[in-house]
Amino acid sequence: MKIATWNVNSLSVRLPQVLDWLSTHPVDALCLQELKLSDDKFPAAALQEAGYHSAFMGQKTYNGVAILSRTPVTEVVKNIPGFADEQSRVIAGTLHTDTGPVRLVNGYFVNGQEPGSDKFDYKMRWLQALQDWLQEQLQSHPRLVLVGDFNITADDRDTWDPEGLRETIHHTTAERDHFKALLALGLHDAFRLFDQAEKSYSWWDYRDFAFRRNRGLRIDYTLVSDALKPLVSACEIDRATRKNERPSDHAPVIVTL
Repeated sequence: MKIATWNVNSLSVRLPQVLDWLSTHPVDALCLQELKLSDDKFPAAALQEAGYHSAFMGQKTYNGVAILSRTPVTEVVKNIPGFADEQSRVIAGTLHTDTGPVRLVNGYFVNGQEPGSDKFDYKMRWLQALQDWLQEQLQSHPRLVLVGDFNITADDRDTWDPEGLRETIHHTTAERDHFKALLALGLHDAFRLFDQAEKSYSWWDYRDFAFRRNRGLRIDYTLVSDALKPLVSACEIDRATRKNERPSDHAPVIVTL
């Protein structure tokens, strides 16, 4: 089973790229972030024609998340229960496999703008609410995968300039502590279960030839629960999409179970 996560930075702009990618990478499930379109604009018919069921939560101009799956997605939950939020950031659903159900949680984590700002405070509260809810989810769904654009670098290996960017947004101790708290729930960074090339990133700024110079960040993650960890056989970043014409600034991350 292959599950991928990809911040497409506007599905309306990059739908042809998504369809092309799915034709060459027929994953079982693809989680998308930053749809940047309302639900009535979601291209469910085009994706169904490509062989994918859709569960989605859109938002005009900003945010938006979706789960595309070869099989129907059940028990769908949108946003974090009990946490008042006007932003479309989380969608969860259950995938049914031959070996049992897999709970898939897809998040577009809060950016946070800069430490000390109101948006950073929102990020801290959002992350705490996510942790509290995931703890409950893991009790009822031990086979769980959390994917998405985390907007956090887990450690210095995940940034091109660890010293120059230390304690800036995506690099603060507070953000990394929240990441560690997610792992403490019984989750594991699938990418780090394997030997990986140094300077492996999933996001590159559009400016200053950042991709060509490989000045990037790894902020797109796949976390697997204790029950699924022994089943993970590979996890990789598909850098090739970043070479597309009008690409997303993020690359897909694919985990194989």
